[in-house]
Amino acid sequence: MAKLYFRYGVMGSSKTANALMVRYNYEERGQKALMVKPVLDQREGKPVVSSRIGLSYPCVWFDDLRSMPEAQVRAYQCVIVDEAQFLTRDEVDYLTHIVDDWNVPVICYGLRSDFKGELFPGSQALLARADIIEEIKTICWCGKKATCNARFDEHGRVLKEGEQVVLGANDKYIGLCRKHWKEGNLGPQ
Repeated sequence: MAKLYFRYGVMGSSKTANALMVRYNYEERGQKALMVKPVLDQREGKPVVSSRIGLSYPCVWFDDLRSMPEAQVRAYQCVIVDEAQFLTRDEVDYLTHIVDDWNVPVICYGLRSDFKGELFPGSQALLARADIIEEIKTICWCGKKATCNARFDEHGRVLKEGEQVVLGANDKYIGLCRKHWKEGNLGPQ
């Protein structure tokens, strides 16, 4: 029985690296896994999933997944979705269709909440619909578990207002414990 997984973590928790390792494990065992990501994430300028540690692999945009015929999707033993927080509720419902009607497991990786501490629509839908929810943990600079995503400006100030989606990585975001996120404390320089 296939399941829908949501594996979430803060910025810098190695979500994408984990997704790429899972894909590699399928391949190593002679099985096929399809890498997918929302078209909103165009940081590389082409459909590729890339981690900060240098791992990368070609993927398809979510829109391309939706246009694939059932037989093509069923040829995969798993669908892996990176940056799942950027999915819409309708797209998450489509993933439940792949799991429930086509019996293909789907593993989604993404942020649970944004820099303001609010749920992304895709994450909210996954939290409500996923069969299995798992946290990918990392730590704050102080050593406590990081649970919040902090966005900061070029002067190192933690931002609490602005657009929900601003693409970036270590240059704009860091995972912090709740205390340091509330304080706006990025730690010792």
